[in-house]
Amino acid sequence: MRYGKFDELLKLARKLAGSAEGMTLDEMASEMGTTRRTVDRMRATLEVMFPQWETIADGHKKRFHIPGGLDGFLQMPCVDELAELRAAITMLQKKGDTTRAALLGTLYDKIQAALRPSARLRMAPDLDALLMTESQAMQAGLRPPEDPTVIETIRTALKAGCAVTFLYKTGSNRLRQITPWGLLYGQVAYYLVAPGEGKTEPALWRLDRIHDIKLSDAPTNPPPADWNLEAFAARSFGIYQGTPRDVILRFTPDAAEDAARRHFHPTQTLEHLPDGSLVVRYHAGGLQEQAFYLFTWGTAVEILAPIELRTELCRLLRRALEHHERTPRP
Repeated sequence: MRYGKFDELLKLARKLAGSAEGMTLDEMASEMGTTRRTVDRMRATLEVMFPQWETIADGHKKRFHIPGGLDGFLQMPCVDELAELRAAITMLQKKGDTTRAALLGTLYDKIQAALRPSARLRMAPDLDALLMTESQAMQAGLRPPEDPTVIETIRTALKAGCAVTFLYKTGSNRLRQITPWGLLYGQVAYYLVAPGEGKTEPALWRLDRIHDIKLSDAPTNPPPADWNLEAFAARSFGIYQGTPRDVILRFTPDAAEDAARRHFHPTQTLEHLPDGSLVVRYHAGGLQEQAFYLFTWGTAVEILAPIELRTELCRLLRRALEHHERTPRP
């Protein structure tokens, strides 16, 4: 068997061993990015390879599971995986996100400790080489909250399904009591997703403005059964929420190749025109943040729709021009 096919089988085996309730053929095909017929052939091979294989009846469907976990040899990480984990830790440390960096650091240490000494020695030279020759370009932005208790308390509330109280640094700076629905890690800041008191729609609360946070035993306001954080985030461009609109952008031929490599939004589609230009379409809210981003493209982009986005960008450009044309203060 070619190495690539064995690697795919091993990947599927790990998913089946790590799933508590097992996986259907459709779920396996979705996870592996292949057809149901192909994944059914993989299932038949794995059933022979793992005698502990279980087939679980689930209504009209069947779920498949490998109980008891996999042998340590099959679970041993490779050098590239360890290097990516170290890179993620370093990136979070540079951003000032010490809480998440510490959690990943603990995971890295546990993985290293679980390796056989001979495996650690064999992997060390290649791991050091990757860590010394790869880095991440830094971007300007707000630093995450330095108080680790903010994220830790919110995570505890999310797991327990309870509320939190905190002071929020705005004009009133009054005590808030809300039930967390999720956490969003943005490029500029981190946010707690939760409806305000007496509200049903979730709002965004910047973590760097939250202080004196505590768990609360007060009645909670849990999210609806169909609540989905990914779907909520996809309504916006970046973080800012707003009424989603159909956005159409046209990039000049000189900028088309660069724009085609960019990820504007999960709903985006690309259309290459005969003149070499590129049309990008997506459905999202947050017109102000979109205007800020499109500002950086200069004359390489043209906003075809909606008119409100073009108006917002023009307003932003006029304000910037008026500001920079003023005579500097002495």
